[in-house]
Amino acid sequence: MGLRQFIDEVTPVVGSTDDQHEITKLVADQVRSLLDSGYRLPTGLTRPSPDHHVNYPLHIAPDGSWSLAVVVWAPGQRTPVHGHETWGVVGIYSGAERELRYAKPTGPGPLTPLGEQVFRRGEVTVCCTTDDDVHAVMAESDEPTIGIHVYGADIGTIERRGYDPETGDVRWFVGGWHTS
Repeated sequence: MGLRQFIDEVTPVVGSTDDQHEITKLVADQVRSLLDSGYRLPTGLTRPSPDHHVNYPLHIAPDGSWSLAVVVWAPGQRTPVHGHETWGVVGIYSGAERELRYAKPTGPGPLTPLGEQVFRRGEVTVCCTTDDDVHAVMAESDEPTIGIHVYGADIGTIERRGYDPETGDVRWFVGGWHTS
């Protein structure tokens, strides 16, 4: 499967229903197919930054209804605790990623940890739905960790929540996009 075929197959899925659980199930199947096909990312989209993880856009739907990104972490890098404000599916292209999940807060106070899981090359996960959307991610291997991420919005431009896990305090941010 190539990138154009992937985009052509995901586009009608996103428009077919408002049920984000159904969408993420179907999109996860497509991400699995893309990873299983041997698809190779362009080299420029696999380079980590020494300072922070990077988000390279592969496709942004013209209507902003979904986006496809390559997210790259250098070994040991970690995201702050954050939410997405939309659904998302992640497939691990290389390396390994440790996800630390938290209960979505309903009031002030420290976040409640829900556990962690490591995802390795070829594995696919639903990283978020609007009712389950608080986590941090860290690169867990000696090589860069590269994920193919599909979100139900233009993830580089929407306002998202960042959380202080000790206090539950929220700060809003826009993740932005990087260029290769």
